Amino acid sequence: MKRALQMVVAVAVSGASLRIAAQQRPNFSGEWANTPEQAAGRGGPTVGTMGSGWGSPLTITQTESVLTVQYEFFARGDLQPPLSFRFALDGSETINTVMMGRGTQKQQSTAKWNGNTLVITTKHDFAHPTTGAPTVSETRQALTLQSPTTLLVETTRVGVLGGPTSASKTVLTKR
Repeated sequence: MKRALQMVVAVAVSGASLRIAAQQRPNFSGEWANTPEQAAGRGGPTVGTMGSGWGSPLTITQTESVLTVQYEFFARGDLQPPLSFRFALDGSETINTVMMGRGTQKQQSTAKWNGNTLVITTKHDFAHPTTGAPTVSETRQALTLQSPTTLLVETTRVGVLGGPTSASKTVLTKR
């Protein structure tokens, strides 16, 4: 009986610890832009970075269940809305579609917490350029708040069509 009571207490404490950890997750909400060091020497205004895979500046909104990343991609004269991507924070798959040059592109993403880092894994479907066979590329973006005003985005692009995997780090500052 004493052993059973100890097990019940242990489960209750661990469940409470998990809820507290989930409540203490960082909130990435805000408007973020490349740091001056990254923007320097680029020969003009900072319009984006392949480093993070998102443009700069970008706006992140976060609720308990969804993270949304939005940024301008098109020129004002294109009369296109900003790109907007939603990611479910419960690890379930979300699908974002983007209308680019050759039609709609579908992206399947999952977002999972690894401690206080949010890892977004996105799969992009495309046709093999030679054979036309369905092919998939994968990108992982790990978001970590280094401080209330500094966001680190570590992006890994898994090698495709025999190419190497590449990785980059982008530091964004809150505006």
